[in-house]
Amino acid sequence: MSTPDAITSEARVFLEPGHPRQRQYEALRAYFVEGLPSPEAARRFGYTAGSFRVLCHKFRRGDLGAFFRDLPRGPQVQATKDPARPRILALRKQNLSIYFATALGGLFVFVPWLVRLDLAGLVTTAGLPGTRMIPAAQAVRATLALKLTGTERKSHVMDRVFDEGLALWTGLNVPPKPTFLSQYSGRLGPRRLAALLEGWIRTLRGQPVLPGQSFSSTWRP
Repeated sequence: MSTPDAITSEARVFLEPGHPRQRQYEALRAYFVEGLPSPEAARRFGYTAGSFRVLCHKFRRGDLGAFFRDLPRGPQVQATKDPARPRILALRKQNLSIYFATALGGLFVFVPWLVRLDLAGLVTTAGLPGTRMIPAAQAVRATLALKLTGTERKSHVMDRVFDEGLALWTGLNVPPKPTFLSQYSGRLGPRRLAALLEGWIRTLRGQPVLPGQSFSSTWRP
């Protein structure tokens, strides 16, 4: 057997593998193909006798998976970059990435539709009220979030007040409290609600949401 000093740099790639998967492969090959005794194969590749027996057992059962994968062939076309990518990278460099835990992740499925249907524009056109701390669009999103998540009463928002995902979806640091939501509903009035509903129906008519279906509003103040 070659002494350690006699190992060439090329041989070290196989006898002293740096990647764990290659180390498994080389150790198993030495044992099953080259006939190296189990203790010697374990010692050569840095396993204990027990851990190497477990490795062999998993290999026999087929639990180790494939050691190699096919490489992509042909010219690799770079994916089209999203126009927002430069802005995202710039924000990340400012440590402005958002990491939050939420029980209401399903809300974000609706974000593309909020943008596509211009909810903020509908709210502005209908003249819905807002405050400096809670603008109209954020107030409407907070109320809509309760409907989308099946929250039956405004008072139940306190169960979600510390949910960072809900706050982010609403566009505020924290969701509005029950008092604000109750008072806000009373401030809308029938004229504003009618204007919002009419704008919503008008927007839906111009979108292929449900092809072949018509939208109409029969609600009157």
